[in-house]
Amino acid sequence: MTVWDRPEPPTRPVPLDRERIVAAAIALADEGGLEAVSLRKVAARLDAGPMRLYGYISTKEELFDLMVDEVYAEILPEEQPGDWREVLRIRAHRTRQATLRHEWLADLLGGRPTLGPNALAVTEATLAALDGLAALDTVLRAVETVSAYFTGAIRREIANLRAERATGLSKRDWQRASGPYVRRMLATGRFPALAKAVHDGTEVDAEASFATGLDWVLDAVAAKLARPPA
Repeated sequence: MTVWDRPEPPTRPVPLDRERIVAAAIALADEGGLEAVSLRKVAARLDAGPMRLYGYISTKEELFDLMVDEVYAEILPEEQPGDWREVLRIRAHRTRQATLRHEWLADLLGGRPTLGPNALAVTEATLAALDGLAALDTVLRAVETVSAYFTGAIRREIANLRAERATGLSKRDWQRASGPYVRRMLATGRFPALAKAVHDGTEVDAEASFATGLDWVLDAVAAKLARPPA
């Protein structure tokens, strides 16, 4: 029986329910990451005995599943756009925005599909937007491709933010600190393509980079969807 199927126990003596438990766990994760979340710490925040939580949640992994699904409610759009590109674009941007609010989500994106009701609703909205545009397997590969792009891009952005906090160096500070070494290495002439990228490339912020890469992936998916079946 999954956590989604298991009924909740009575709320005595301290009023508890999964909604309050998940909200407390998300607050802890927002403050200190997933390592700050345990059933004991959640119980302490709710002023309840740790053993009482086991009536609602059997493992920390179940708690993480519930937390992820709660955040998926933030990803689900209020209205369903008619255009499939816009559906996928909105999903990607809303996933990025939700992860910037809840950085721990980056550690749980990808892997096995999330099966909570909010996550299923997001998946349903995504597949419905592409229904009938191509063979089912082509549609599934298209969704996987876009998801792989924004998952990787989001994880990279969160890793950079964490590196800034861990080192105390902003991106600009890190570039200045690394500059002398990089210049010496480029001056050897061993890395001409890299030197060109460093000297002539245009630097953009994370949001612009995310949006550009997403558009390119959507263009590629559009070309595949438009191709007649073999």
